[in-house]
Amino acid sequence: MVLLRQRTWYGRSRSKIVYGNFNPENRKVNDKTFIYDAWSCRAGKGLLGAIERTQAFLSGDTPWVWKCDVRKFFDSVDQDILLKILSRRTKDSATFNLLKETIYSFSSVPGGRGGIPIGNLSSQIFANIYLNELDRYMKHEIGVRGYLRYGDDFIVVENDLAKLEHIRAETIKFLNKRLKLQVNSDRNKIMQTSQGLQILGVKIWPSGRVLNKRNQARIYRRLTHENVSSYYGLISKHGNSKQRKIFDWTVCAEILPTQLTDFQIAECLSCETLLLTHLWPAAMISFVLKYN
Repeated sequence: MVLLRQRTWYGRSRSKIVYGNFNPENRKVNDKTFIYDAWSCRAGKGLLGAIERTQAFLSGDTPWVWKCDVRKFFDSVDQDILLKILSRRTKDSATFNLLKETIYSFSSVPGGRGGIPIGNLSSQIFANIYLNELDRYMKHEIGVRGYLRYGDDFIVVENDLAKLEHIRAETIKFLNKRLKLQVNSDRNKIMQTSQGLQILGVKIWPSGRVLNKRNQARIYRRLTHENVSSYYGLISKHGNSKQRKIFDWTVCAEILPTQLTDFQIAECLSCETLLLTHLWPAAMISFVLKYN
């Protein structure tokens, strides 16, 4: 998945109250109906787990994978279909009416009705509830075993190429007819697992994975001393040895000099105690001491 600049909608004050009060219960009730391999916005799941699970799928004996995502998903959600799904899950009429008001208070279609807002937790939960229809179709109607979804990105792994092409055709029909969604033609691809798969910001092979070039460039554009620990974790987990070395040297050459004087840097290189007194994150301490 690629992080894009998109408009964010925060909702009216009453809607914010809905988000704060409805989300915890909504998660608890609805999470029980989600399939195991829906990985976004769920307790105990997340991006790292999705990446590792994807690699596990690719490492099996299935030679083919279909990678796809939904075109402009948040803007394309049909509000009436979403409310119909929610009506089956929400027994309290007052809660449902508040949800209805919240959903109808936003539209991605000027003068019309459609879409859900980007930038709040409820939209992520609504997305999971909406695409749970796809998940259950894949697992219970088509009977796909190797299926995973993160947000609106999903993959299917299969032994038989002809069967996978049939699954793709039927899934696209389901998305169009039942959920009023279109797939992204640029990312609707069937390939061999041995070729590697670009998804969720990394390229994954059966035997390893590496951050893609776009995310590497984004890291270096945004790197500061405040976020260096977070990016260090990302590079450490998904980068190869060359990427980790470049990152380490970038921090030492570009980030530390902007925060310390030449004398302090020299002292840091020879004295761990002094470095600790500056309250640097543990990751930065390891960077400096590594090259002492």
